[in-house]
Amino acid sequence: MDFPKYDGNIHPDEWINDIQKYLRFLNINDGDCLKIAISFVDPIITLPNRIDSFEKLRNALREDISFKVFKCTNKKLLELLKYIPEKEGGNTSKFISNFRKLCYNSEINDIGEQKNYFCYALPKLSNVNGNNCYDYFLEFIKRWEKIKSMNDLINEIEEIVSIESNLIKNESIVALKHVSTGKYLSSIENLCYTTGSKLQLVFSDSQLVPDLNALWKIEFSNELATYNKTSICLRHIKSGKFLGLHYYYYYYTNQSKAYTYYKSPITEHTEGKKLKAFYLIYHQLK
Repeated sequence: MDFPKYDGNIHPDEWINDIQKYLRFLNINDGDCLKIAISFVDPIITLPNRIDSFEKLRNALREDISFKVFKCTNKKLLELLKYIPEKEGGNTSKFISNFRKLCYNSEINDIGEQKNYFCYALPKLSNVNGNNCYDYFLEFIKRWEKIKSMNDLINEIEEIVSIESNLIKNESIVALKHVSTGKYLSSIENLCYTTGSKLQLVFSDSQLVPDLNALWKIEFSNELATYNKTSICLRHIKSGKFLGLHYYYYYYTNQSKAYTYYKSPITEHTEGKKLKAFYLIYHQLK
């Protein structure tokens, strides 16, 4: 295969290392390797007359104006680099690879400067929807002091992305497990209370692994739920019915009415009352 010429569009260190490996692979005599490498430098780049080592060739390429332009170009590309979350079609691995390559090409080796550029690349939240989206920028800032190297930076962004991917979002599918008993909030389509509302009932199932009867879809209006601020609905996956509290009202005077809930004729508990241990506001399918 033909080895590419050096024309100023690759880092000199990378090109020198690659051509040395290439010539060794071809079993070229060491005495001829340098001459061949020099012949692969584009004529637009002027080299000193006496270059008798690869190190001098490397230095000559670095001193050429093309290398200054190359570094400035890569620095501008680094400033324009933006992280696109994977849920929006982005590729974290490719983004990190591009970021590292641009830092290498522009010779940005200081970790403080690298962190600054990385911050610029992360999504910024607007004041309008900032409370309802995952804040990559804020999460990165929280980890700022822990990052002492490029490896630390990559580890932290991987953790941030991993946390975001596990957050419960609108239409997430979940199973609700009671902490102390290990039972799952479940329901079976068309299995109804025999008294009271006679609607589809909910119960706690002691199965080790939740089946389809124990799966629920969370629905709310925003991208992410905010603790103590977002109202959510739970829809049973198999039956498609919502979890809710069924009540009825009765007149106790000619003009006044009161609301109450159906209760068990045996225990006097509200239908599904034991399910309050799941910390849910609603506990019956409608």
